[in-house]
Amino acid sequence: ELSRLGGGIGTRGPGETKLEVDRRRLQERIAHLSHKLREFTRRREEARRQRKRRGVPLIAVVGYTNAGKTTLLQALARGGEPGEDKFFATLRPLTRRGFLPGVGEVLFTDTVGFIRQMPQELLTAFRATLEEVREADLLIHVLDASEEGAMGRYRVVEELLAELGVEAPRVLALSKADRAAPYDLFYLREKLGGVPVSALKGTGVSELREALAEALLKVGVRPQPWAQAPQYT
Repeated sequence: ELSRLGGGIGTRGPGETKLEVDRRRLQERIAHLSHKLREFTRRREEARRQRKRRGVPLIAVVGYTNAGKTTLLQALARGGEPGEDKFFATLRPLTRRGFLPGVGEVLFTDTVGFIRQMPQELLTAFRATLEEVREADLLIHVLDASEEGAMGRYRVVEELLAELGVEAPRVLALSKADRAAPYDLFYLREKLGGVPVSALKGTGVSELREALAEALLKVGVRPQPWAQAPQYT
């Protein structure tokens, strides 16, 4: 029933079946997308080389999915796309310029949210965002302090980062601190440290900027001449 051309006298045999046609089209589609992905990777590598020549530090925002990464990036960079309250809201790299007192211009890059037992196929599909994690000078690990099981989610992200070979220093941001129970927030700070932040209300953002600047200076990032300019208040 799936034969496009039936066999018989005067024909060349059973012809190409629909399954074979679909398989060939899928292979052509895979080859086309693979080529586009290589081109995309090449352009991003060139962009990274230009960024390094300019000496602009890259800060990647990582964390469990729906931890508030995009909203925090928007607060830090004072721009960008609004975050959404759903899983995998960020499926592509989202980079915005920002400013840190004492350092100068920086780039903040949002990344895909991690999940428990993340399949290798998913890691491969999100390779564009994960490339930014590997190239970053500093990571902001965003942990939803109001979520039940926050400690477990923290460990999931750290284990995945280790699996990916990411060794960049981290600054922990305890997001949605305004929603967290006081005892839970105190427990997380006692165990992990970190800076309590509410990106929506704007509390803790200045303290987080200071912690990021201090961490970048510790890893040898040189302050830019205009590093003390009052860009943000």
